[in-house]
Amino acid sequence: MKKTLLFMFGVCLILGFTACSSTTSGEAQYTDDGRLIVTFWHAMGGNLGETLQKIADDFNASQDEFYVQPEYQGTYEESLNKLRQVGGTPEAPTLMQVFEVGTKYMAESGYIVPMQTFIDQDQFDISNLEENILGYYQIDGQLYSMPFNTSNAIMLYNKDMFREAGLDPEDPPSTFSEVQEVAQRLTQGAETHVDVHGFGLLIHGWFFEQLLANQGAYYVDQDNGRSGEPTRTLINEQPGLNVFTWLDEMNKEGTLGIYGRDWDDIRAAFKAEKLAMYLDSTAGTASNVNDSDFEVGTAYLPVMDGQDRHGVIIGGASLWMMEGKSEEEQLAAWEFIKYLVEPETQAYWAGETGYFPITKAAHEEATLQEVYDTYPQFLTAVEQLQNTTLTPATQGALMSVFPQAREHVMTAIEKLYDGASPEEALNEAAEMIDRALEDAKRTR
Repeated sequence: MKKTLLFMFGVCLILGFTACSSTTSGEAQYTDDGRLIVTFWHAMGGNLGETLQKIADDFNASQDEFYVQPEYQGTYEESLNKLRQVGGTPEAPTLMQVFEVGTKYMAESGYIVPMQTFIDQDQFDISNLEENILGYYQIDGQLYSMPFNTSNAIMLYNKDMFREAGLDPEDPPSTFSEVQEVAQRLTQGAETHVDVHGFGLLIHGWFFEQLLANQGAYYVDQDNGRSGEPTRTLINEQPGLNVFTWLDEMNKEGTLGIYGRDWDDIRAAFKAEKLAMYLDSTAGTASNVNDSDFEVGTAYLPVMDGQDRHGVIIGGASLWMMEGKSEEEQLAAWEFIKYLVEPETQAYWAGETGYFPITKAAHEEATLQEVYDTYPQFLTAVEQLQNTTLTPATQGALMSVFPQAREHVMTAIEKLYDGASPEEALNEAAEMIDRALEDAKRTR
């Protein structure tokens, strides 16, 4: 029987799963060999998607009751839009990966069953999960989704260019003014390079959120949306102005490289030695180290001068259990989730992708220890997150309109670069976010 199952599994891999599956008249779907299908929508493309598929394949091979079927649905935004179209219907997946700023929306969507339900039923111990990761996804002490791919923001820099400019490559800048000063020296001191900028920042709302949190600042009122429904944003107060003024000054000095909204563009500039320092997700660390012809350094996020460092907000995404599926299908998905958070699985995932393991014990796994030995740059993210003080600021804001808010912040950054003052750009974004909060309140 086992040989038959292995043979069928191999045939499915060769022919493609669709050819080996059949649908019952009810909600549940089964493979031809009787395994219950768990449909898993995700937003992991390229190497990330291949690694995720490998994990699913290993889970499928580890038992003969369930078959997890990962299905790529595009970017985080695209996949969430697809879910909005089918949420609560039989076409919805069993498991759904949603980026962190979709947390409030998902919790209130009516599409999901809180993960806490399965944790309580199974008496599953979550104490081995990182507290600073759990803190983001817990609402009123309940875990609504299971953290999975977790990142934080770090600074990457070209150590060779530091040496060329007469800077200590083991002493990266740690404050806004230090980054600004070093960016000037790197721009002017890159004698063997052409059109070099000392510092760059992807136009993405996530980095603005990180730089706010590192100052201990809230994005919205009501304790960052953690103690009640937020009514207004706080991004245009002094901490936000600190960030925009910093960027504005470097832009006017000609030391800030502007590469738009595409992650690939700013990473390509760094690897081509057109950019000496920039902020990136930890998920890009391995690629930068492997694909660069120079020594890559990593450092904590810079903080505003004269302020204590509060730490970072996690990025990435978590897994949500869909409502409206059969109990057996949900329990099958729960078995897969437990497999995903096992230390060995988390160590493999972290080592292959650069995402932060959500399970503390994963750091002790030999496979991840070997990665740390090969890529000591990974340890910066580990230490930065573990040194983060968990507060409503570093937990991250909770609001149902967060994706829209990010878009308004990105537009504000673009207007800043086009000549708007920091105050004008932030005030306009704040007005748009407040309007979105009010619209969401009326439609609740």
